[in-house]
Amino acid sequence: MPKMKSHRGAAKRFKKTGTGKLTFQKRNKRHILTKMSTKRKRHLREKGVLAEVDAKRVRQMLPYL
Repeated sequence: MPKMKSHRGAAKRFKKTGTGKLTFQKRNKRHILTKMSTKRKRHLREKGVLAEVDAKRVRQMLPYL
């Protein structure tokens, strides 16, 4: 049986933690940052943790993650 293909868009967006949770980079950090507060920009630097209901769908797209 051939290998399954990973969804390349999802593979670039999600990483797995040591405990098996899926993390992602938060959005809205590309441009027009002058009107955004420093606190908001600082919190956008942190990784987000994907909810388990969404993680189930992402794991189907990434069989080898």
